[in-house]
Amino acid sequence: MFGIPGKPPISMTAAAEAQIARLMARGDKKGLRIGVKKGGCAGMEYTMDYVDAIDPHDEVVEQNDARVLIAPMAQMFLFGTEIDYETGLIESGFKFNNPNVTESCGCGESIKFSDM
Repeated sequence: MFGIPGKPPISMTAAAEAQIARLMARGDKKGLRIGVKKGGCAGMEYTMDYVDAIDPHDEVVEQNDARVLIAPMAQMFLFGTEIDYETGLIESGFKFNNPNVTESCGCGESIKFSDM
């Protein structure tokens, strides 16, 4: 993993932590796997899946009762990301505050990273 010793590669706000833990318990899941894939108008999209088993290549971040698994191909793109969960009048969902993103589309569903 790309990282700083002693510092988790991603962080979760209290709201995200609570929502992830709630959903893990409800579905008896092992964690939330996050990743990135090609797609969307800006070039890349986040992926999120609750999983029944931890892949040995996943980077595992645990915070109290919440567990996030980072897919191997996404690790360098997600380093330093804060995951939040926002609840609004019209919609609720996870938000990624990612310092590696250089552009995002108007709808906020797709992102672009600097050329690496």
